[in-house]
Amino acid sequence: MNSDPVDVILAQWQRERPDLDVSPMGVIGRMGRLAKHLERAISETFSEFGLNAGEFDVLATLRRSGHPYQLSPTALFNTLMVTSGTMTHRIDQLERARLVKRIPDPSDRRGTLIELTNQGFERIEKAVEAHVANEHRILSALKQSEREALTVLLRKLLLSFEAE
Repeated sequence: MNSDPVDVILAQWQRERPDLDVSPMGVIGRMGRLAKHLERAISETFSEFGLNAGEFDVLATLRRSGHPYQLSPTALFNTLMVTSGTMTHRIDQLERARLVKRIPDPSDRRGTLIELTNQGFERIEKAVEAHVANEHRILSALKQSEREALTVLLRKLLLSFEAE
């Protein structure tokens, strides 16, 4: 198997501190480096559609919510795990771009819903197709069985954090 830059770091620590089990650095270091590569590759695809990752997330959340493609700002920020201020900023940007609009919530006189516009729907349809194709390309180094094993392991690790 080929070595990677993390192997060099691990070898250096092994030489300098043979008393430490630095194997967790290998897993977490690789995950961190991969996260940076993934973020860059994904952002490039989103930018082809004039979107950043946060804007894509809002549009995709509205789209996958099903017809009529509208959610409250609270439902959006809870789903996306961002602050209400961050969500307001994203919605403002998307509204200026005419990709979403604020409408009165018929079930709450004081409430507002965020709804995909026709332009927003068309944009997210194209962007999500490109995004999924990009993700297939990104994972093409792995066999299907490896993807499935990785999915199980990542889910287990994620659940250990999100159960807290």
